[in-house]
Parts: sequence; C-alpha cells; structure tokens
Amino acid sequence: MATERNQRDIGPDKSLLLVDDDESFLRRLERAMEKRGFEVEATDSVAGGKAIATARPPAYAVVDLRLEDGNGLDVVELLREKRPDARIVVLTGYGAIATAVAAVKIGATDYLSKPADANDITAALLVDSDDMPPPPENPMSADRVRWEHIQRVYELCDRNVSETARRLNMHRRTLQRILAKRSPR
Repeated sequence: MATERNQRDIGPDKSLLLVDDDESFLRRLERAMEKRGFEVEATDSVAGGKAIATARPPAYAVVDLRLEDGNGLDVVELLREKRPDARIVVLTGYGAIATAVAAVKIGATDYLSKPADANDITAALLVDSDDMPPPPENPMSADRVRWEHIQRVYELCDRNVSETARRLNMHRRTLQRILAKRSPR
C-alpha cells in the first residue's frame, strides 16, 4: 500500500501531545493514537499545551488552531522552540486554511481540515519529509473548496460582509445567504 511505503516508524520516542477543545473528539483521538503505539498526553487548552510543551516537549503533536483560551499557533511556536525536531500537525476547522498555512510557515509539519480521522493524522505525522503525502481518500468537493475560499476571504476582511462581497465580486445578499448556510461536505 502506498501509505505504508511513505511512512516511517514512530521511533523510540513515542510521545504525542494532543491539544483540542472538543472533548469528545479529543478522547476518541487519544484512544485511537494509543492503539497505534503513541504515548499520549492530551489537553483542551493553549495553557495546558504550553505547560506540557515546556515540561516534556513531545516528539509529535496534533494541535487545533482555534481553542477556547487562544490560538493553537502559540503552542506550535513554543514546541518548535523547545524541540526543533518535533513533527507537528495542525487541525483546522472551517475558514482557517490561511491560518493553517501560517502554521506550516512557523514550523508545523502539515495541516489537516476537520473532521480528520486517526488514520489521516497518523499518516501526516509519520510521512517521510522527502516523500509527498499520499492523496486524501476523501478529498474536498468543489462546493467545499469554494466555501473554504469564501470563508478565508471573509476572515481576511475581518468578517466585513460588504468588503468581502466587493472583493469576491458578488452581491452582498448572496454572500450573506452563503455565510448563513452550513459548510458543504
């Protein structure tokens, strides 16, 4: 299988930091990663992530961007300072692709859109840096890509509907209807 060929072993240091404020997702991911051989420490806050990164910098980390007490990029930066060889995957929800790219620029190994499953996360953590990651099993639909782009521009315009509509060359009411809907799959 192509995925196995591109992956490396976990290695002797199996420490993994999980930072996500979605409690049920965090617990499911914690159990799944433990089954895959990682030694997991999980927290639901930026403060907790920073404390673990400072005290026991892990070899691997999975960090959500938007947390209740701040930005996951703060954890990524601190972890990169404390452990330059750490492999960090950033999880992003809707409309945060631009921020995820910024995360890669400050040291994250990769980023994944939510909802991501444990197989995708493991593949992103363990892919050889020389190899390209395998293509996703379920790539985003064209409607989802369009929606993500609109969300990104909306965020870049500081959530100003009129300015976003002007930049996207669309009617403001059309944009308001799009923003009111749930994200397509």
